[in-house]
Amino acid sequence: MTTHKTGTREEWLAARLELLEAEKELTRRGDALARQRQELPWVRIDKEYRFETDKGTASLADLFEGRSQLLIYHFMFGPEYKAGCPSCSAIADGFDGSVVHLANHDVRLCAVSRAPLAKLQAYKRRMGWSFPWASSFDSDFNHDFGVAHTKEEWESGVVEYNFRPMDVRPPKAGEENPALTEMAASVGTDWPKYRREGPGMSAFALEDGVVYHTYSTYERGLDVLWGMYQWLDRAPLGRNETGFWWRRHDEYDSQ
Repeated sequence: MTTHKTGTREEWLAARLELLEAEKELTRRGDALARQRQELPWVRIDKEYRFETDKGTASLADLFEGRSQLLIYHFMFGPEYKAGCPSCSAIADGFDGSVVHLANHDVRLCAVSRAPLAKLQAYKRRMGWSFPWASSFDSDFNHDFGVAHTKEEWESGVVEYNFRPMDVRPPKAGEENPALTEMAASVGTDWPKYRREGPGMSAFALEDGVVYHTYSTYERGLDVLWGMYQWLDRAPLGRNETGFWWRRHDEYDSQ
């Protein structure tokens, strides 16, 4: 027998209509936020960034592939990693279905990571992905857009992430978070090396040969890109999380 509140179909419908009003308000607020996002001032990028891609060396402008808009997912895959971040991998599982639609709406979607291209290509084959993925190895790109930090920055205890300073020094001995330790181990490294990378998403525009930075988001701002969470938020028990439960799609015991 369930411990959850039960009721008649009429009671359910009355409660559902009340929820519908709240959902509609959230939708309207989301539309307003989208307009506010698009009204942000654009920042011209004059720095030359170089990337390694399946097609060879590319500039930031080259990543647009003939489109006027570029969306970059900052995928956590550091040079020392042996595999991509499992959280980023879960998010990236939804990219392939969107790439073709975005490309035909003047938007290029691409992932960028600091690991060498050969590592990215091997992991991409393992995961069965086809979306564009560029390496920013030996480039300032990830650092400049707030998703990579030097060893010295981390050891100082203060880094800039998600538009605010954060104290990210590794926990003291005996105070480690098992879930974080497990997540770091899943990419073949320890917590300090794992968390020198960070997830994020950045948007760019190309006009008259000039690239502009238009938007970036981090942390919970990425929730909307994580398809499984949008489904879980509508499931009877919601996210129902007790820790690091998700895995790469080829690591579950059964599907």
